Parts: sequence; C-alpha cells; structure tokens
Amino acid sequence: MSVRTLTLADVAWPRAGFLKDVLLIVGASLVTALAAQIAIPLPGSPVPITGQTFAVLLTGAALGARRAFLAQVRYLAEGALGLPVFAGGALGLAKLAGPTGGYLMAFPFAAALTGALAQAGWDRRFVTMLAAMLLGSAVIFALGLAWLSRFVPGNLLLPAGLLPFLPGDLIKSSLAAVAFPGVWRMVHRRNGNDA
Repeated sequence: MSVRTLTLADVAWPRAGFLKDVLLIVGASLVTALAAQIAIPLPGSPVPITGQTFAVLLTGAALGARRAFLAQVRYLAEGALGLPVFAGGALGLAKLAGPTGGYLMAFPFAAALTGALAQAGWDRRFVTMLAAMLLGSAVIFALGLAWLSRFVPGNLLLPAGLLPFLPGDLIKSSLAAVAFPGVWRMVHRRNGNDA
C-alpha cells in the first residue's frame, strides 16, 4: 500500500486484517449512533440538527471509502432492525421511509466519497480536506432534499432541509480541515518524513 492510499486508521492501527476491518466498521457505526443522539429539533422542519453527519464524514476520512461505506450500511441496518440508533433514539424502517430517510440513505455514499478523497491525499491539506467534507455534505443534502421534497412543499424545502444546517456544516468541515492535516503532520514528524 502506498503512502498516498493510507488512511489515519491504517496509520494508527497498521496491522492489516479482517478482524481489524470488522472492528473499525462496527466502531464507526457506533460512533455514528452516538452522534445521532445529539439531536436538536428545529421549528417548522422535520429534520433535526444532529451530530450524525459529522460522524459520517469523519469516519469516511479516517477509514477510507470501503470501510466507511460498510460502516454506514451497518448503521442503517442497525436502525432498520430496531436498534435505537437514529436521531434522538428513533428506530425502524418507518424512519427510513419518513422525511429524513433521504439524508440517512445518503450516509454510505457520502462516507465513501469522503473516504475516497482522503485516500487520494485530500485529508493532508486544509483546502482539500475542507473540499472533501463539503462534497460529502453535498451528497447528503442532495439525496436528503430530493427525498424531503415528497413531504415538504417546494417553497419550504430549502428553509426546512438545507439553510439551517449550512453554518454548522461549514464550522464542522473547517474543524476537520484543521484537524486532519495537523494529525498527518504529527504522523510525518513521528516517522521522520516531510509533511
């Protein structure tokens, strides 16, 4: 594996193997479930502010495309099978079919995109990491809004499903864009390489 394809998870836990991958995938699904419990309802919107999306994109960047995709598929399966892992402890297939279902179904794809960009080295610099996070968010918003449009009138779609979330997404993306390159610089210094 070349240096450009390593993820932070690969550096932190260098021994490859099936068990490692399983543990990372399960761990990432649990992190997403915990982050979902941070849920703030918004007046006039069926979509709450949650920590889920941040967890989805961070696990993508940390694990890489394949493991992050599988982690988010596992997360959705956990909720569909009746575990209270969705926002505010919600569960079941009805949640996936409801107004926020598009956002939820976008998680594996957003995580995979962010992970693929991280594997391509986008997580090593502020600007590219910020772009990776924002592109991952764009996937979530695109699928989320497309699905939400079945439940919310057109003139209320953006105020209910996009606009309230943009400032928080920009802040979270900026934090990740500072943190990931900083961690990579520490890794390179520890290993005696240039960042």
